[in-house]
Amino acid sequence: MMTDPIADMLTRIRNAVRVERPFVDIPASRVKRGVADVLKREGFIWDWKEEKLEEEPVGFLRLELKYGPNGERVIQSIRRISKPGRRLYSRSKELKPVLGGLGIRIISTSKGVISDREARRDKIGGEVLCEVS
Repeated sequence: MMTDPIADMLTRIRNAVRVERPFVDIPASRVKRGVADVLKREGFIWDWKEEKLEEEPVGFLRLELKYGPNGERVIQSIRRISKPGRRLYSRSKELKPVLGGLGIRIISTSKGVISDREARRDKIGGEVLCEVS
């Protein structure tokens, strides 16, 4: 049993980017789909799709990682903020830009999983899942 599936997702992405893999496979869940969708909207990955194997009860997400024209990493760092032992919630007014707007925070809200830019625009707070730069 896995204690923190979001941290596992972020670790898989971090490890795949470090060894410059073109894609990474992650067990699927609703929150992970939301995180992958935010990463795509904000330009940190090319695309993602959900695939399912016949013998597996749960499908998996395949994220196509993004690199620059000379192989430079688009995702420099990705880290978990809110953890199972210490949840971190934030109001929209408290969400400051990451690296002067070059990075994002991913927020789980009542409207779904969104970026900090969308949360500030819609004036919605929530649980701060992770920070990507």
